[in-house]
Order: sequence, then C-alpha cells, then structure tokens
Amino acid sequence: MEKLLIIDDEKSILDLLSVVFKKEGYWVRATLSAKKALELLTKEEVGLVLTDIKLPEMSGFEILKQVRESKPDIPVIMITAYGNVKQAVEALKAGAFDYVVKPFDVEELKIIVANALEKKRLQEENILLRKELTEKYSFETVIGKSKKIKHVYSLIEKVAGTDSTVLITGESGTGKELAARAIHSLSPRKESQFVSLNCGALPENLLESELFGHVEGAFTGAVADKKGMFEVAQRGTLFLDEVGEMAPWTQVKLLRTLQDKKIRRVGGTKEIAIDARIISATNQDLKKKIEEGKFREDLFYRLNVISFEMPPLRERKEDLALFVNHFLKKYSTEIGKSLKRIAPDVMKTFESYMWPGNIRELENVIERIVAIEERETITKDSLPDELLTARKKEETDLLFQKNFCLTSFLDEAAQSYIKQARLLSGGNLKKTASLLGISYRNLRYLIDKYKLKPDQKADEKEVEADQKPPA
Repeated sequence: MEKLLIIDDEKSILDLLSVVFKKEGYWVRATLSAKKALELLTKEEVGLVLTDIKLPEMSGFEILKQVRESKPDIPVIMITAYGNVKQAVEALKAGAFDYVVKPFDVEELKIIVANALEKKRLQEENILLRKELTEKYSFETVIGKSKKIKHVYSLIEKVAGTDSTVLITGESGTGKELAARAIHSLSPRKESQFVSLNCGALPENLLESELFGHVEGAFTGAVADKKGMFEVAQRGTLFLDEVGEMAPWTQVKLLRTLQDKKIRRVGGTKEIAIDARIISATNQDLKKKIEEGKFREDLFYRLNVISFEMPPLRERKEDLALFVNHFLKKYSTEIGKSLKRIAPDVMKTFESYMWPGNIRELENVIERIVAIEERETITKDSLPDELLTARKKEETDLLFQKNFCLTSFLDEAAQSYIKQARLLSGGNLKKTASLLGISYRNLRYLIDKYKLKPDQKADEKEVEADQKPPA
C-alpha cells in the first residue's frame, strides 16, 4: 500500500483528494504547508508527491527540486491553474512525472497516479533484478579451488577492465557463459546489459537479423523495424555462444562490424555506430575449421585477442564436492526439501565418472535426485541408470583399450603382486611364496622369468638355512 503526500493551499481540494485516494486504498498524508511537507519527506517513506505549483511558503518547483535531489525515485505530479500550463510544461522538463490542470478530472488524476506508481514499481523491480543478476553471475559464483580454475579466475580479473574481445573455449557444459558474465560483472560496462546469443541455434538468415536487426519489408515477415543484438547491447556486453557455427556470410558481416564499429540492418542503408564489448565462445577447434575452410582466419584473430579455456570437470575433480554441495543446496531450497546427504560410495561414483556433459550434466543429475528422492541420504539407488551404465562402460573401455594384450596384462599384474608381497615379507622368499599362495620353486621361476631384482642378503640367508643340517 503506497503512501501519497498531497500538498495544496486550498483546503477543499486537499479534503477532496484525501477522500478520493483513501477510497482507492492508499495511505494519504495531506498538508497545506510546503515546509511541513518537506519535513514529512525526511521522516516518512513516501511513494508519490502530488503538489500544487503555486504555494504561499514556496513554489511547487522548489518542492520538486528538493524531491529530485534527495529522493529521485519518488514521482512528483504537479497541479496547476488553467492559465499556468506553461509552468507545468517547465515542471516536466525539471523532472515532474506529469501535471493536471484545475479544475481537474478526478478519474483522470487516478489514472495518472496509478501510472506513476506502476512506473516506479517497474524501475524498482529492474534495479532489484539487475542486482540479483550481478550477484548470481558475479566473480565469486564461478565455483572452484583447483589450480586450473584459479588460473581462469586470474585471467577474468585481468581482462575484465579492458575492452578487448575475448574468446572462451572448452567443452559443452563447462561454464563458458558463466565466465563471460563474470567478466561483464567486473567490467566498467556492468551497469549496461549483458546480451547472450547462441549462434548455433538459429538458421543463417535469422541469425543475421538477430545480430544486426532489420528494416520493415526486408524479408517476408519483417512487418516493422527491429533492433539487432548489437544495438540492444549498446554500452554493454554481447556474448556470442557457439560462434564456430556461424555461416560464412554472417562471418563476413561480423568481421566488418568488429573492424568499423558500425552495423547496417538487414535491408537497410543507414550505418549505425555500435559500442558493445564482444565475448565469444565455442566448443570446437576453430584452427581446424580454418584449415577446412569453414571459418575465416581474419575473424578468428579478431575474436581471439584474449583467450582462455574452461577446463572440463574430469580435469578438476577436486572441485566436484563443491559443485555437488552447491547444487544440493540450490535445488533443495528451490523445491522446498531438506538438504540431502551424499553417501560415500555415491561420491566415489561421481569421482570415477568422466562427466562428458561436464557441470551442466552434474547439475541435471543433482536436480533430478533432489526432486525424486524422499530419503535424507542419497545412495546409489538414487542415481539414474544411465550414469551407472556409463560408468561400467567406461571401466570396460579403459580395460580393453586399443592393442590390449591379455598375456601382457597378466604379466604386469603378476610382477606387481610379487613386488608387493616381497615388501610385506621383508624380502623373505618363502614368506613371499606363502603370501602369494604358490610354491617357493614357482616363485623363483617367476622372479627369473620377469628378471626381478633379487634381494641378495635375504636370498643368501635362505640358502644358508636350507643347507644347515637339522639339530
């Protein structure tokens, strides 16, 4: 419920407006005194000010000026006599939301007040949303403590303050967009928009229109002029995801834009200056695509001024527990469930799994588990079948690699077991044979076969013991 502050030196108008807006559900503070009104503004939270321009103690312009200086988010509506419309227009230029002329239409005034408060609400929501996005995609939300991700942290901090183009490489699901947003949130452009466009999700003709915009009649369905993402991202950051999927003709236009800092809408003739920082990302090998003639080398060097790779999850296993706990907390809170515990064998399964989908795959697995699992502890029974099946396949693939030889595998295993048993027995071969479950003679045969370095002192003692006559 918003509070209105109404200021007018005519008591009849003050009483009328108080009754009208109280019936509309507003809190109303009404006063004949401009000075008292300014005192109320310093003490109370006010949603809107409705003031007459002509007041005995000071003008409505002075009230407007002080409101704009101390609380610029509060809309001010001016009331003026019929002959002072010129003054009301001046008030609009000075920052007033709108004005009404005496004698005013009460219903019209209600609409003006409602519109002013709705605009204020939307502005507040926009500020809150921007703050939430900044926090969500801030530097600290790029999770990890591994050496590789710390190197990424360092690069993000260094490049954020520049306007250089950045190319982020890495497999799908490694957090390339998150890194791009972190760069934006640390940059001087953070107050402007971060605009993201997936170049692989649109056909060539639509991608060109999305990037550069179009004019009315440029093609079938272009019923009005439309801004492209370069214009939307003015003074902000434009993130081009999967840039390696871009068609040749669009690559030419993008290169020209990066060189000239200007765009031309599809079907248009007018050049529009643009000011947007470009961050691109790809999971493809662009150098290989250049060799194949599928990506322009000159565009690559324009995009690749600064580059770094987001490491896959399998190469930063020390960060796995951090991600698991983060996603558990996130989805438990969103779904409204108590925080789950992970059984040790589940964590071992996570650690041994290769995570081909990287962080995105892990997040999806945790979200599914939290949504479905009713127990407090997450066990192997909670895991999706495809994860367990994939793990078994990985183990099999690792075992039967190319050029696999069973004889070599068994020989290596035998040598490893003999060495470990000899260590445990202190070099005593009879004890070693006993540990291995084979005869002493068989052990000596294997040692000779594998040319294992003998323990001379232990062997000499055993020979002496064998040759010593019984007591």
